[in-house]
Amino acid sequence: MAESGFHREGEDLYAEGVPLQEIADRFGTPCYVYSRGAIQARWERYRQALGSQGTLCYAVKANSNLAVLGILAQVGASFDIVSAGELARVLRAGGDAGRVTFSGVGKGTQEIRRALLAGIRCFNVESGQELERIDRIAGEVGVKATVAIRINPDVEAGTHPHITTGVEASKFGVPLEEAESLITGAEKYRNVRVQGLAFHIGSQLTSVAPVAEAASRVAALYGRLRAAGVPLDHVDAGGGLGIRYADETPPTPKEHVEAVATAFAGMEPRLFLEPGRAIVGEAGVLLTRIEYLKSHGTRRFAVVDAGMNDHLRPALYDAWHEIEAVGTTRRSADAVDIVGPVCESADSLGKDRYLEVTPGSVLAIYAAGAYGFVMASHYNSRPRPAEIIVDGQHAHLVRRRETVDDLLRGESLLPRG
Repeated sequence: MAESGFHREGEDLYAEGVPLQEIADRFGTPCYVYSRGAIQARWERYRQALGSQGTLCYAVKANSNLAVLGILAQVGASFDIVSAGELARVLRAGGDAGRVTFSGVGKGTQEIRRALLAGIRCFNVESGQELERIDRIAGEVGVKATVAIRINPDVEAGTHPHITTGVEASKFGVPLEEAESLITGAEKYRNVRVQGLAFHIGSQLTSVAPVAEAASRVAALYGRLRAAGVPLDHVDAGGGLGIRYADETPPTPKEHVEAVATAFAGMEPRLFLEPGRAIVGEAGVLLTRIEYLKSHGTRRFAVVDAGMNDHLRPALYDAWHEIEAVGTTRRSADAVDIVGPVCESADSLGKDRYLEVTPGSVLAIYAAGAYGFVMASHYNSRPRPAEIIVDGQHAHLVRRRETVDDLLRGESLLPRG
């Protein structure tokens, strides 16, 4: 796990130069811990792979903490957003609106207006009705909006059904067979300019073969449109590159770039890529402390203070995350299930783990930097956890732990009848 920013020194698990036990004791649990060095290293690996061929955008939905976005803004990242809230975060973190792409299937009127007024670079448009709406609002605002049309290439990504986005049955994009007429007919809109195509087939991809197939289908359309005189200049190939949760061997950023670039050889559009999970996923862990040990027949349970409201992926996707004890490498001969306090049987963070566990022990749930805190909720009226970024020898609190007062803020009782 050293490449993730986490490593052992003797029995103790560290984030860069800080013991995770020290972080747990200082900031409490549960808490998310990220490695600044790992985030920057992964970004640089992708940047080198893409080189001068295009633009690298960080997919904000993977982890939208302001400090994480600030790290990426400082190294020159562009950003892919899916809401006005994410746009506000990028701007607050020092990002440039002119380097923002707005994706997503359900952009609201006010979201589009805010994005146009902020001066974003491009909208990835997902329907004819959305294109019409952007044209109308751009006219009202007095600007000309740059758009790319997101294509649904109907390619199976080979990933979990919940994060497969490029097949006919998914809600995303414009069907390939309808896209050409939509684009050629877009000249009737006075306040938009169609300058690109976009596609994204899914997340946690463990092979570039489906990416290459999708790119090939979109490249054929790109070539026809350019031949017809449509002034396209870029292709947004999305992100989705997988990481290692268990025994996966995901492609490298270089292989991802090559799979897309090869399909467009000779056409030379500017390529946009939007990695999210691949940048921050392995750069974060969730720390949780064991509250109780209990047994039901042959099943052993370690009840911890983190639940599915803090870390939804195991319940939502039946996802597997490696889990280790922070202060020991000793293993148990008997399996234990790591379960949370939420009143749902789905609240299991890891089953059949051979860990040496005692009440009070701190556990680290690996590869929790993406789709961890951003999917956290207040279910069971539980405050959300703290977030910490480690930078060398220093641990920085970048989001304080919520309180019960935070949960109640904004609510009110009815007047007495």
